[in-house]
Amino acid sequence: MIHTLRQRLAEAQLALMLLTRLPAGRLPDPAPPVAAGAWAFPLAGLAVGALGAGVLTGALALGVPATLAAGLALGAQIMATGALHEDGLADVADGLWGGHDRARRLEIMRDSRIGSYGTLALVLGVGLRWAALAHLAQDAALTAAAALVGVAMLSRLGPVALLATLPPARGDGLGRSAAGPGRGVWVAGALALPALLVPGILPGVLTAAAAVGWLGRTARARLGGQTGDVLGAAQQLAEITLLIALATALA
Repeated sequence: MIHTLRQRLAEAQLALMLLTRLPAGRLPDPAPPVAAGAWAFPLAGLAVGALGAGVLTGALALGVPATLAAGLALGAQIMATGALHEDGLADVADGLWGGHDRARRLEIMRDSRIGSYGTLALVLGVGLRWAALAHLAQDAALTAAAALVGVAMLSRLGPVALLATLPPARGDGLGRSAAGPGRGVWVAGALALPALLVPGILPGVLTAAAAVGWLGRTARARLGGQTGDVLGAAQQLAEITLLIALATALA
């Protein structure tokens, strides 16, 4: 029992280290395999969302206008993740639409430089999240704070779903090492269930699922499967659609 508990804690620690830049200590030796930590992705989202909610609430309490408070909250979340997911979104946009065949698309996605498609994806992605969150913070500050936590948890189900349903497009990288989470998919889903209590979030869940499904089909057709960048893009698409749906539902 104690061994199992330590193993689960190590897996949760691994998920936090993979998806964030937050202090997480050192993994035990031997470290758990990457795929074993997929169930805890929503827990990493909980940490990131709680940080953003704290910044948003604190800024609003100090009289910072809602638009600026929303920007500060998003900035805190981006710093907490090291822009990991945003980088994936930009790379996927460049690769999927900038290459003429599978090999070239994967090559572009590994290039550290960002092209026109990636730049536009970043601007639109951050801009839409900022606008939606600012709208929520203006009209319902407590709901906006709760939304940051709920959306952060639910959006990280997207990568878990793609890991379970798509083969890795490469023979190495995060997409390969984290593939096949097994029953972790169901555990991750159960962990994210409390996020459904956020008012108005259910339509956004359906929209986010459709967006992640579209990305999965596109990645399979154009790349042959998922990569770490595709997983990051899935999280971003889910977060964008969830926030937009929430802002629309509560308008």
